[in-house]
Amino acid sequence: MRIALANLPYPRTADESVALAEQGICEAGRSRAEIVCFPECYVPGYRVGKPVPPPSAAFLERAWEKLADAARMAKVAVILGTERMVDGKARMTTLVIGADGEWLGFQDKVQLDPSEDGTFAAGSERRVFHCGALTFGIAICHEGWRYPETVRWAATRGAQVVFHPHFHEAEEGSYRPTTFADPLNTFHEKALLCRAAENTCFIAAVNCATEGSGTTSAFINPDGTVLSYQPYGRAGLLIADLRLSKATRLLASRLKDYS
Repeated sequence: MRIALANLPYPRTADESVALAEQGICEAGRSRAEIVCFPECYVPGYRVGKPVPPPSAAFLERAWEKLADAARMAKVAVILGTERMVDGKARMTTLVIGADGEWLGFQDKVQLDPSEDGTFAAGSERRVFHCGALTFGIAICHEGWRYPETVRWAATRGAQVVFHPHFHEAEEGSYRPTTFADPLNTFHEKALLCRAAENTCFIAAVNCATEGSGTTSAFINPDGTVLSYQPYGRAGLLIADLRLSKATRLLASRLKDYS
């Protein structure tokens, strides 16, 4: 299955986030990808520490409809990093859109980073999705880095690929890597190698293209090796053809419950 990761610039405005996402969907369609995944909260933009306007349910509805139309026209399924309002509170989420433009549902972020507690409410449920021969799960940013059970939950329910939309930009004085999972870098990228190998599934991680970021977009094989990664800071689609039969999920299936 051909999969695209939209390693796009961080949007300057909420409207630009929709325009860039629409362009990414169209490009994925031209590249004959069957599914494209966007970074965490790409529409309207990751708001913690950023000048993003207050959450607007009306804006989000319009954006989702427009991008669903783009998915239908491009004939590509979409995993859109976004946010949504539930009971008057904002949640970090992903909206999954089928290649026919139909909404297939949301995967909310269940495990929030402590810095997000004052801005967002956590979700409470996990699910898997289907796209042709692909069954997949979604672990958003902090969930995939630090909570192995978020990936294993999906793998034990048939997911050959777990998508990992995240937002990670450079911190002052931080190490600037040029090679994925560089030993001198933080634990983050190396954690993704573990998530793949310990569950025998693919990991597809996508970040924004920002200068000096400590992480980039990448595909990780089920044996924990790197299939491909996007050059750090370079905007564009990272595309890979995944042989889904390699994702046996063998190690995930051997987990024993000691409760």
